[in-house]
Amino acid sequence: MKSHMTKKQIYLRVVQYSRPYLWRIILSVVFSLVVAGSDVSYIYLIEPLVDKIITANNITLAYLVPVVIIGLAVLKGVGRFYQEYYIKTAGQLAVQDIRNDLFSQSMHLSMGFHVKQPPGVITSRVLNDVGILQRSAADILVDGIRESFTLVGLITLAFYKDWRLATVAFSVMPFCVIPATQLGRRIRNNTKSGLQRMGFLTGTLQESFSGIKVIKAFGQEDTQIQEFKTENKKYYKYLRKAIKYNSLTAPAVEILAALGGGGVVWYGVHRVLAGEMTQGQLFSIVAAIMMMFTPVKRLTRVSNIIQKSVGAAEGVFTLLDEPRDVVDKPEAIEIPRARGEIVFDNVTFSYGDEAVLTDFSLHANPGEVIALVGPSGAGKSTVAGLMARFYDPQQGSVKIDGFDIRDISLESLKKNLAFVDQETFLFSGSVLDNIRYGKQDADAQSVADAAEQAYATDFINNLPQGYDTSLGDRGVRLSGGQRQRLCVARALLKDAPVLILDEATSALDTESEAMVQKALGNLMKNRTTLVIAHRLSTIMHADRIVVMEQGRVVQVGNHQELLAQGGLYRKLYDMQFETV
Repeated sequence: MKSHMTKKQIYLRVVQYSRPYLWRIILSVVFSLVVAGSDVSYIYLIEPLVDKIITANNITLAYLVPVVIIGLAVLKGVGRFYQEYYIKTAGQLAVQDIRNDLFSQSMHLSMGFHVKQPPGVITSRVLNDVGILQRSAADILVDGIRESFTLVGLITLAFYKDWRLATVAFSVMPFCVIPATQLGRRIRNNTKSGLQRMGFLTGTLQESFSGIKVIKAFGQEDTQIQEFKTENKKYYKYLRKAIKYNSLTAPAVEILAALGGGGVVWYGVHRVLAGEMTQGQLFSIVAAIMMMFTPVKRLTRVSNIIQKSVGAAEGVFTLLDEPRDVVDKPEAIEIPRARGEIVFDNVTFSYGDEAVLTDFSLHANPGEVIALVGPSGAGKSTVAGLMARFYDPQQGSVKIDGFDIRDISLESLKKNLAFVDQETFLFSGSVLDNIRYGKQDADAQSVADAAEQAYATDFINNLPQGYDTSLGDRGVRLSGGQRQRLCVARALLKDAPVLILDEATSALDTESEAMVQKALGNLMKNRTTLVIAHRLSTIMHADRIVVMEQGRVVQVGNHQELLAQGGLYRKLYDMQFETV
């Protein structure tokens, strides 16, 4: 995923997400003016405090000082609360929308994208990159708006009081921008590179926890630990550089501010001694000018945060802009429940340069069971993926009931398909939620009927909370056979006319396989079924068996016909059933 966006384009994209919350931003701006006005008022009142109260020894006015100070503090406190509340909620809501869109985009990208893109990188985009945006939004919006108004107010007051002293102070300000700009660019680049490394770090983490059983079985804990340490160190190198440049910014601005402040005090004292201005005027102007550098330093910090957020936003928007290569056509049609006729017409497909399927053709009549067999890499699972439209073929077409599936809406196509594969993926919710995953509105009785047909009722009833039992991550509390029967129940409940079984029993022991095969027998009734299998014992009763090799059909027939023909099927059969 490469980005070609400029900083301006990135800023505009972020601003677009803020538009729905414009009223919150406007209210925050109003209260920011209140906060800035309070700060400027403090400085403005120094001159009368010194000249009209302290120097003139006016006790009556002195009694008003605490009242004014408390009043301004209350006004500033109220203004600051509402300014931060409205701007922070606006920022968080905008970032929330970005995260929602990013997850939605990730879900809609094709399997081709997910096969090529490590899951850790996508996870890092959704969590880490957006997390930086979320944390940055508060600082950028709160400090940026408030300190900008305060700076403008103090500059205006300084020039109003004495333009000569203000000019001396202001002369160093342009030089503050130079280190902020140079260092900010390096912060952005290192943040971007660091987030890319974080993607690999997240991937290592996910892979390690997902494969913890294999890691422990082979005693490779130390190897995984070392791999994680290596990725963590690479991430730290970029993070260290960003920290270094960020830490350099404040001292650079501090030194330049001291030069300006020193010049103001030296020149101001000489003017007071010369009788050109009062002590109150000098204190007021010096206070305004010295306070003026505080928002400058804070705005420099905000600039650094912006550079970090731009680096994060670039990765976020790059993923958001990733083209979806499997989408509905504008004129896509909705089809009713299909009869189940399936046709692959001279389909050619490749994941890269090398073709996986070449001129592949297949015709399945409604209710027919078609088995696909062949050595690993023959393209069997690719046929299933094309039928489910995980990908689109480069040549040829896939049809259901005479409709090219590219002309059908994805929603209506998926309604007509049920899928059971070897991964037996279950979600961490309850048994009930997992069975009705493909039919969310199913009632409890329908779920129970599906479980009964899948021979899953007995073990479900023995679970602690029955159908309400939480299954944990990927259903780890269940055996392989139990997980697979829940997947069969899920497919039964969906009641789709076309069924795809991709190595549905390959990972099971003999006893579990027998039980699952009985469940699959119920599932396959009155459905057009594509069965992909390595174990020939599971597909001997298929209506037709299609033998594949290197992406091509080499034999077609039923079990007895293919045995009589010899060829690849006979070779596969002898390899599996030969007796020693």
